[in-house]
Amino acid sequence: MAKPPTVEDVALAAGVSRQTVSNVLNSPDIVREKTRERVLQAISDLGYRPQVAARRLRTRRSSTIGIHLDPYAGGISGVVLDRFVHALTEHASDRGMRIQLYAARSPAEEIDRMRELTDGGEIDAVVITGTFPGDPRTRWLAEREIPFVSFGRPWGEDDVADPAHLWVDVDGAAGTRAATVEVLARGGSRVAFLGWPAGSGTGDERERGWREAMASADADGRRLVSEEGVGRARAVVDEFLADGEGVDGIVCASDALAIGAHLAAASAGMPELPIIGFDNTPAAEAMGLSSVEQLPERVAVGVLELLMGASGSVVAPRTPTAGSAHVLVEPQLVLR
Repeated sequence: MAKPPTVEDVALAAGVSRQTVSNVLNSPDIVREKTRERVLQAISDLGYRPQVAARRLRTRRSSTIGIHLDPYAGGISGVVLDRFVHALTEHASDRGMRIQLYAARSPAEEIDRMRELTDGGEIDAVVITGTFPGDPRTRWLAEREIPFVSFGRPWGEDDVADPAHLWVDVDGAAGTRAATVEVLARGGSRVAFLGWPAGSGTGDERERGWREAMASADADGRRLVSEEGVGRARAVVDEFLADGEGVDGIVCASDALAIGAHLAAASAGMPELPIIGFDNTPAAEAMGLSSVEQLPERVAVGVLELLMGASGSVVAPRTPTAGSAHVLVEPQLVLR
Protein backbone atom coordinates (compact mmCIF):
# COMPACT_ATOMS: atom_id res chain seq x y z
CA MET A 1 0.00 0.00 0.00
CA ALA A 2 1.40 3.42 -0.97
CA LYS A 3 2.43 5.64 1.91
CA PRO A 4 0.15 8.68 2.40
CA PRO A 5 1.84 11.99 1.49
CA THR A 6 3.30 14.01 4.37
CA VAL A 7 3.89 17.69 5.06
CA GLU A 8 7.49 17.14 3.99
CA ASP A 9 6.32 15.75 0.64
CA VAL A 10 4.16 18.82 0.08
CA ALA A 11 7.01 21.16 1.04
CA LEU A 12 9.38 19.41 -1.38
CA ALA A 13 6.86 19.49 -4.25
CA ALA A 14 6.10 23.18 -3.67
CA GLY A 15 9.71 24.17 -3.09
CA VAL A 16 9.02 25.69 0.33
CA SER A 17 9.76 24.91 3.97
CA ARG A 18 7.67 22.68 6.21
CA GLN A 19 6.72 25.78 8.25
CA THR A 20 5.37 27.49 5.14
CA VAL A 21 3.10 24.52 4.45
CA SER A 22 1.92 24.69 8.06
CA ASN A 23 1.26 28.42 7.70
CA VAL A 24 -0.81 27.83 4.56
CA LEU A 25 -2.91 25.27 6.42
CA ASN A 26 -3.32 27.18 9.68
CA SER A 27 -2.71 30.89 8.98
CA PRO A 28 -3.07 31.38 5.21
CA ASP A 29 -3.35 35.17 5.46
CA ILE A 30 0.33 35.53 6.43
CA VAL A 31 1.59 33.69 3.32
CA ARG A 32 2.13 35.50 0.03
CA GLU A 33 -0.58 34.69 -2.51
CA LYS A 34 1.72 33.11 -5.12
CA THR A 35 3.41 30.95 -2.50
CA ARG A 36 0.05 29.96 -1.03
CA GLU A 37 -1.27 28.97 -4.45
CA ARG A 38 1.82 26.87 -5.13
CA VAL A 39 1.45 25.01 -1.83
CA LEU A 40 -2.27 24.45 -2.37
CA GLN A 41 -1.57 23.08 -5.83
CA ALA A 42 0.99 20.66 -4.36
CA ILE A 43 -1.55 19.59 -1.72
CA SER A 44 -4.10 18.94 -4.45
CA ASP A 45 -1.67 17.09 -6.73
CA LEU A 46 -0.41 14.83 -3.96
CA GLY A 47 -3.82 14.28 -2.34
CA TYR A 48 -2.46 15.35 1.02
CA ARG A 49 -4.86 15.24 3.97
CA PRO A 50 -3.80 17.19 7.10
CA GLN A 51 -3.82 15.30 10.39
CA VAL A 52 -6.90 17.04 11.65
CA ALA A 53 -6.75 15.75 15.22
CA ALA A 54 -3.17 16.93 15.69
CA ARG A 55 -4.00 20.29 14.16
CA ARG A 56 -6.90 20.75 16.58
CA LEU A 57 -4.60 20.17 19.56
CA ARG A 58 -1.96 22.52 18.17
CA THR A 59 -4.26 25.40 17.18
CA ARG A 60 -6.91 24.87 19.90
CA ARG A 61 -9.55 24.98 17.20
CA SER A 62 -12.26 22.40 16.69
CA SER A 63 -12.20 22.64 12.87
CA THR A 64 -15.97 22.37 13.12
CA ILE A 65 -18.81 24.52 11.79
CA GLY A 66 -22.19 24.37 13.51
CA ILE A 67 -25.49 24.53 11.63
CA HIS A 68 -29.06 24.30 12.83
CA LEU A 69 -31.03 21.27 11.66
CA ASP A 70 -34.60 22.31 10.92
CA PRO A 71 -37.29 20.06 12.42
CA TYR A 72 -39.08 17.78 9.96
CA ALA A 73 -42.28 19.46 8.85
CA GLY A 74 -43.59 16.97 6.30
CA GLY A 75 -44.99 17.97 2.94
CA ILE A 76 -42.78 18.69 -0.08
CA SER A 77 -40.76 21.61 1.32
CA GLY A 78 -37.38 21.44 3.03
CA VAL A 79 -35.61 19.73 0.15
CA VAL A 80 -33.45 22.79 -0.58
CA LEU A 81 -32.07 22.97 2.96
CA ASP A 82 -31.44 19.22 2.99
CA ARG A 83 -29.39 19.54 -0.19
CA PHE A 84 -27.59 22.57 1.23
CA VAL A 85 -26.54 20.73 4.41
CA HIS A 86 -25.29 17.75 2.39
CA ALA A 87 -23.31 20.02 0.05
CA LEU A 88 -21.90 22.03 2.95
CA THR A 89 -20.75 18.83 4.67
CA GLU A 90 -19.07 17.55 1.52
CA HIS A 91 -17.27 20.79 0.66
CA ALA A 92 -16.26 21.40 4.28
CA SER A 93 -14.69 17.95 4.41
CA ASP A 94 -12.59 18.85 1.37
CA ARG A 95 -11.17 21.73 3.42
CA GLY A 96 -10.45 19.60 6.49
CA MET A 97 -13.53 20.87 8.35
CA ARG A 98 -16.46 19.05 9.94
CA ILE A 99 -20.12 19.99 10.26
CA GLN A 100 -21.90 19.79 13.62
CA LEU A 101 -25.69 19.64 13.41
CA TYR A 102 -27.78 20.89 16.30
CA ALA A 103 -31.52 21.07 16.86
CA ALA A 104 -33.63 23.95 18.19
CA ARG A 105 -37.32 24.80 18.04
CA SER A 106 -37.03 28.60 18.29
CA PRO A 107 -34.46 31.38 17.78
CA ALA A 108 -34.06 31.69 21.57
CA GLU A 109 -33.41 27.97 21.91
CA GLU A 110 -30.98 28.11 19.00
CA ILE A 111 -29.02 30.87 20.74
CA ASP A 112 -28.78 28.65 23.82
CA ARG A 113 -27.43 25.79 21.71
CA MET A 114 -24.90 28.05 19.97
CA ARG A 115 -23.76 29.34 23.37
CA GLU A 116 -23.19 25.79 24.62
CA LEU A 117 -21.26 24.76 21.53
CA THR A 118 -19.06 27.86 21.32
CA ASP A 119 -18.37 28.09 25.06
CA GLY A 120 -17.43 24.42 25.06
CA GLY A 121 -15.04 24.87 22.13
CA GLU A 122 -17.00 22.37 20.05
CA ILE A 123 -17.41 24.69 17.03
CA ASP A 124 -15.34 27.51 15.52
CA ALA A 125 -18.09 29.11 13.43
CA VAL A 126 -21.81 28.97 12.70
CA VAL A 127 -24.02 28.89 9.63
CA ILE A 128 -27.59 30.03 10.24
CA THR A 129 -30.57 29.65 7.92
CA GLY A 130 -34.02 31.17 7.64
CA THR A 131 -33.08 34.77 8.49
CA PHE A 132 -35.81 37.33 9.09
CA PRO A 133 -36.03 41.06 9.93
CA GLY A 134 -34.75 41.72 13.46
CA ASP A 135 -33.25 38.22 13.71
CA PRO A 136 -31.86 37.92 17.30
CA ARG A 137 -29.44 35.15 16.30
CA THR A 138 -27.37 37.38 14.01
CA ARG A 139 -27.23 40.12 16.64
CA TRP A 140 -26.12 37.63 19.32
CA LEU A 141 -23.37 36.17 17.11
CA ALA A 142 -22.11 39.59 16.00
CA GLU A 143 -21.96 40.95 19.56
CA ARG A 144 -19.81 38.01 20.64
CA GLU A 145 -17.62 38.20 17.53
CA ILE A 146 -18.30 34.58 16.63
CA PRO A 147 -17.55 33.95 12.93
CA PHE A 148 -20.76 33.18 11.07
CA VAL A 149 -22.46 33.32 7.69
CA SER A 150 -26.19 33.22 7.07
CA PHE A 151 -27.99 31.44 4.25
CA GLY A 152 -30.41 34.34 3.84
CA ARG A 153 -29.76 38.07 3.80
CA PRO A 154 -30.21 40.49 6.74
CA TRP A 155 -33.43 41.73 5.07
CA GLY A 156 -32.65 45.40 5.59
CA GLU A 157 -31.83 48.39 3.43
CA ASP A 158 -28.16 48.00 4.40
CA ASP A 159 -27.80 44.47 3.00
CA VAL A 160 -25.21 45.51 0.40
CA ALA A 161 -24.11 49.12 0.99
CA ASP A 162 -23.55 48.72 4.74
CA PRO A 163 -23.80 44.99 5.48
CA ALA A 164 -24.65 43.89 8.99
CA HIS A 165 -22.94 40.50 8.57
CA LEU A 166 -21.71 37.99 6.00
CA TRP A 167 -24.46 36.33 4.01
CA VAL A 168 -25.23 34.16 1.00
CA ASP A 169 -28.61 34.10 -0.67
CA VAL A 170 -30.34 33.00 -3.85
CA ASP A 171 -31.52 35.84 -6.08
CA GLY A 172 -35.22 35.08 -5.80
CA ALA A 173 -36.27 38.10 -7.83
CA ALA A 174 -34.04 37.00 -10.72
CA GLY A 175 -35.70 33.58 -10.63
CA THR A 176 -39.29 34.77 -10.80
CA ARG A 177 -38.31 37.43 -13.34
CA ALA A 178 -36.96 34.73 -15.65
CA ALA A 179 -40.04 32.57 -15.06
CA THR A 180 -42.38 35.46 -15.89
CA VAL A 181 -40.47 36.34 -19.05
CA GLU A 182 -40.74 32.69 -20.12
CA VAL A 183 -44.52 32.61 -19.63
CA LEU A 184 -44.97 35.92 -21.45
CA ALA A 185 -42.93 34.59 -24.37
CA ARG A 186 -45.40 31.74 -24.79
CA GLY A 187 -48.10 34.21 -25.73
CA GLY A 188 -50.57 36.33 -23.83
CA SER A 189 -49.94 39.00 -21.25
CA ARG A 190 -52.12 37.93 -18.34
CA VAL A 191 -49.59 36.30 -16.05
CA ALA A 192 -50.67 35.93 -12.43
CA PHE A 193 -48.38 35.55 -9.42
CA LEU A 194 -49.31 33.16 -6.62
CA GLY A 195 -47.33 34.01 -3.50
CA TRP A 196 -47.42 34.05 0.27
CA PRO A 197 -48.91 36.91 2.32
CA ALA A 198 -46.83 40.10 2.26
CA GLY A 199 -44.13 40.44 4.91
CA SER A 200 -42.06 37.39 4.10
CA GLY A 201 -38.64 38.60 2.94
CA THR A 202 -38.18 35.67 0.59
CA GLY A 203 -41.73 35.87 -0.71
CA ASP A 204 -41.58 39.63 -1.27
CA GLU A 205 -38.33 39.25 -3.24
CA ARG A 206 -39.89 36.62 -5.48
CA GLU A 207 -42.93 38.82 -6.04
CA ARG A 208 -40.64 41.71 -6.99
CA GLY A 209 -39.16 39.72 -9.86
CA TRP A 210 -42.63 39.07 -11.28
CA ARG A 211 -43.64 42.72 -10.97
CA GLU A 212 -40.46 43.92 -12.70
CA ALA A 213 -40.93 41.53 -15.62
CA MET A 214 -44.60 42.48 -16.01
CA ALA A 215 -43.76 46.20 -15.92
CA SER A 216 -41.04 45.78 -18.55
CA ALA A 217 -43.51 44.02 -20.85
CA ASP A 218 -46.29 46.53 -20.09
CA ALA A 219 -48.39 43.52 -19.11
CA ASP A 220 -51.03 43.03 -16.46
CA GLY A 221 -51.75 40.17 -14.07
CA ARG A 222 -53.37 39.35 -10.75
CA ARG A 223 -51.47 38.96 -7.49
CA LEU A 224 -52.91 35.90 -5.73
CA VAL A 225 -52.26 35.15 -2.05
CA SER A 226 -52.04 31.76 -0.34
CA GLU A 227 -50.41 30.29 2.72
CA GLU A 228 -47.92 27.52 1.92
CA GLY A 229 -49.59 24.22 1.06
CA VAL A 230 -50.95 22.38 -1.95
CA GLY A 231 -54.55 22.32 -0.72
CA ARG A 232 -54.61 26.01 0.21
CA ALA A 233 -53.10 27.03 -3.12
CA ARG A 234 -55.59 24.89 -5.02
CA ALA A 235 -58.52 26.53 -3.23
CA VAL A 236 -57.24 30.03 -4.07
CA VAL A 237 -56.70 29.22 -7.74
CA ASP A 238 -60.01 27.34 -7.94
CA GLU A 239 -61.79 30.53 -6.89
CA PHE A 240 -59.68 32.70 -9.21
CA LEU A 241 -60.40 30.56 -12.28
CA ALA A 242 -64.09 30.35 -11.40
CA ASP A 243 -64.30 34.15 -11.59
CA GLY A 244 -63.65 33.86 -15.32
CA GLU A 245 -61.18 36.76 -15.35
CA GLY A 246 -58.85 34.90 -17.69
CA VAL A 247 -55.18 34.05 -17.28
CA ASP A 248 -52.34 33.01 -19.62
CA GLY A 249 -50.04 31.55 -16.97
CA ILE A 250 -49.14 31.56 -13.29
CA VAL A 251 -45.75 32.09 -11.66
CA CYS A 252 -45.56 30.76 -8.09
CA ALA A 253 -43.39 31.44 -5.04
CA SER A 254 -42.91 27.73 -4.32
CA ASP A 255 -43.46 24.30 -5.80
CA ALA A 256 -46.19 23.53 -3.28
CA LEU A 257 -48.15 26.54 -4.54
CA ALA A 258 -47.43 25.55 -8.16
CA ILE A 259 -48.73 22.02 -7.63
CA GLY A 260 -51.92 23.38 -6.06
CA ALA A 261 -52.34 25.81 -8.98
CA HIS A 262 -51.80 23.01 -11.50
CA LEU A 263 -54.41 20.79 -9.84
CA ALA A 264 -56.89 23.67 -9.90
CA ALA A 265 -56.17 24.41 -13.56
CA ALA A 266 -56.56 20.76 -14.52
CA SER A 267 -59.86 20.57 -12.65
CA ALA A 268 -61.05 23.64 -14.57
CA GLY A 269 -60.23 22.00 -17.89
CA MET A 270 -56.93 23.91 -18.37
CA PRO A 271 -54.26 21.23 -17.82
CA GLU A 272 -51.86 22.91 -20.26
CA LEU A 273 -51.94 26.30 -18.51
CA PRO A 274 -48.27 27.37 -18.06
CA ILE A 275 -47.42 27.22 -14.37
CA ILE A 276 -43.90 27.65 -12.97
CA GLY A 277 -42.90 26.90 -9.40
CA PHE A 278 -39.84 27.68 -7.30
CA ASP A 279 -37.33 25.24 -5.67
CA ASN A 280 -37.39 22.47 -8.30
CA THR A 281 -38.37 19.79 -5.81
CA PRO A 282 -38.74 16.11 -6.73
CA ALA A 283 -42.51 16.59 -6.47
CA ALA A 284 -42.50 19.27 -9.19
CA GLU A 285 -40.25 17.12 -11.35
CA ALA A 286 -42.55 14.10 -10.93
CA MET A 287 -45.54 16.17 -12.05
CA GLY A 288 -43.67 17.62 -15.01
CA LEU A 289 -43.89 21.20 -13.75
CA SER A 290 -41.29 23.80 -14.67
CA SER A 291 -39.56 25.36 -11.69
CA VAL A 292 -36.75 27.65 -10.58
CA GLU A 293 -33.72 25.74 -9.26
CA GLN A 294 -32.01 27.37 -6.26
CA LEU A 295 -28.69 25.51 -6.72
CA PRO A 296 -27.97 25.03 -2.98
CA GLU A 297 -24.61 23.46 -3.84
CA ARG A 298 -23.41 26.87 -5.04
CA VAL A 299 -24.76 28.41 -1.85
CA ALA A 300 -22.64 25.98 0.19
CA VAL A 301 -19.51 26.93 -1.76
CA GLY A 302 -20.28 30.63 -1.21
CA VAL A 303 -20.74 30.13 2.53
CA LEU A 304 -17.37 28.42 2.91
CA GLU A 305 -15.59 31.04 0.81
CA LEU A 306 -16.92 33.80 3.07
CA LEU A 307 -15.93 31.87 6.20
CA MET A 308 -12.56 30.55 5.03
CA GLY A 309 -11.49 32.40 1.91
CA ALA A 310 -11.41 31.01 -1.62
CA SER A 311 -8.91 28.26 -0.74
CA GLY A 312 -8.40 28.50 3.02
CA SER A 313 -8.50 25.60 5.46
CA VAL A 314 -9.29 27.49 8.68
CA VAL A 315 -12.03 29.89 9.66
CA ALA A 316 -10.79 33.44 9.19
CA PRO A 317 -12.91 36.09 11.00
CA ARG A 318 -13.79 38.96 8.69
CA THR A 319 -15.40 42.36 9.12
CA PRO A 320 -18.30 42.87 6.70
CA THR A 321 -17.50 45.49 4.07
CA ALA A 322 -19.60 46.76 1.18
CA GLY A 323 -19.22 44.62 -1.90
CA SER A 324 -17.39 41.72 -0.24
CA ALA A 325 -19.74 40.59 2.51
CA HIS A 326 -22.22 38.63 0.44
CA VAL A 327 -22.65 36.12 -2.36
CA LEU A 328 -25.83 36.25 -4.43
CA VAL A 329 -26.41 32.99 -6.30
CA GLU A 330 -28.19 33.20 -9.65
CA PRO A 331 -30.92 30.53 -9.83
CA GLN A 332 -31.65 28.44 -12.90
CA LEU A 333 -34.99 28.09 -14.66
CA VAL A 334 -35.74 24.41 -15.37
CA LEU A 335 -38.35 23.97 -18.09
CA ARG A 336 -40.42 20.83 -18.56
